[in-house]
Amino acid sequence: MIRPPYDAGVGAVLAAAGLDRDVPAPAAEDLIAGLRAGNSEDLSGYDVVRRDITADGFRGAALTASVYSRPDHSGTGPGLFVLHGGGMVGGTRFTGLSMLLPLLAAHDVSLVTVDYRLAPEHPDPYPVEDAYAALVWTARNAGDLGIDPGRLIVAGVSSGGGLAAGTALLARDRGGPALLGQLLICPMLDDRGRTVSARQFDRSGTWTGGHNRAGWSALLGTRAGTSDVSAYAAPARAADLSGLPPAFLDVGSAEVFRDESVTYASRIWADGGDCELHVWPGGTHAWDALVPDAPMARQAAAARSGWLGRLIATPAAVASAVPA
Repeated sequence: MIRPPYDAGVGAVLAAAGLDRDVPAPAAEDLIAGLRAGNSEDLSGYDVVRRDITADGFRGAALTASVYSRPDHSGTGPGLFVLHGGGMVGGTRFTGLSMLLPLLAAHDVSLVTVDYRLAPEHPDPYPVEDAYAALVWTARNAGDLGIDPGRLIVAGVSSGGGLAAGTALLARDRGGPALLGQLLICPMLDDRGRTVSARQFDRSGTWTGGHNRAGWSALLGTRAGTSDVSAYAAPARAADLSGLPPAFLDVGSAEVFRDESVTYASRIWADGGDCELHVWPGGTHAWDALVPDAPMARQAAAARSGWLGRLIATPAAVASAVPA
């Protein structure tokens, strides 16, 4: 099937790994094993302070979480509540942090990242309910975490982006924490896989249609692709996207999630909401982790940082930061 070309730098990395051509759909157990092989990111070069904590999860579970802040952080300030990627079946609270830790230095935000429970051992609704319970816990304990509860932003990469969107929907519908924004990086939003981009990249790239079906099947079982799926699990299914906090959404033009991301942004606008959308030409899934020093990767990082800076400088956010 005809499809958009990969960016030259991205394509070179994919070609070296044999991922620029047809990739067989993985068996579920192989996908899970690969995504649970550990966190390969080296986070030692970031000038941050980390402390490990325990947060509340769904039905009274205790979840391991970490708080990152700048060494000079004092008092309370903006907070990022982060949900990691891993296709709903893998990853840890450290996965993907290289995309987000630079925001701490730029904006003096504190970052809370949590190990929610994973499918298939803990299928839907465990991951998103864990995420929501931990968000509520974070808001209640914000002062102890160095966070102003009025400036709390939910964030995630890949499946974590989908969970972040689902968590924002739960917060809206349950009258939960009043989120300042949602930062959704190449989010996993739709279990149905019916878009043009899903067909174009069914067997090519870092995350293929085959990978996607395996991840959603692990989360949803036989309900995947049917009408019996909650919008909190698959936010693209939400009938109403009004009343949500401002969103930042970015995605590659050469990946499975392109069209569902563009549609999600368009529906936020149609329902009267605020969304900044970037489609990076030639990017595969999580492409900037492959070529972090490329000019386009620096532009993507700058776009996220710019959005966050504008968000925390809005009058409502500034008012929240001023003691009564």
